Amino acid sequence: PEVINGRTHKATVVDLSPWVEYEFRVVASNGVGIGEPSRPSALLKTKAAVPVVAPTNISGGGGSRSELVITWEPVPEELQNGEGFGYIVVFRPLGSTTWTKAVVASVEASQYVYRNESITPLSPFEVKVGVYNNEGEGTLSSISIVYSGEDEPQIAPAGTSALSISAAEVEVSWQPIAWNRHTGRVLGYEVR
Repeated sequence: PEVINGRTHKATVVDLSPWVEYEFRVVASNGVGIGEPSRPSALLKTKAAVPVVAPTNISGGGGSRSELVITWEPVPEELQNGEGFGYIVVFRPLGSTTWTKAVVASVEASQYVYRNESITPLSPFEVKVGVYNNEGEGTLSSISIVYSGEDEPQIAPAGTSALSISAAEVEVSWQPIAWNRHTGRVLGYEVR
């Protein structure tokens, strides 16, 4: 901290965070050294301000058919800058010009799920997540691409064949399903 001359009895402390409680102490110093600190002042909370830190790690995906699941890392309390904190989620299909906006009024929220029957499986969306409090709307994150939920595979594996290996074993083989918008990501197969 800045050293103040001995005839001054007050100082302005700058660069504090909004809506945070602080307490202060004063120490006297001279050529010999620094004395004991004063007793702490009463706690004082700085005034609220519009939040300036946007959520990070915007991602999502998964979910069910006709869903867009958007996730983010919540903003810590010390960066919320005031009461009434929440999140603003804006998204649009990739290539669209119209944004859809949703408000998530929970401080602890880290996810938003948009459901709409018109969403096709594995559709890419541009997504931004921002913040607000009672003082106003703050910063939005940069754009992230998030895919809507998948549907179950619509195509059966082809080329299924079976080969007897022993009296107790049969080897079953098939051609894998190639990824496309109709099959999605094949996570596994079930042999019946």
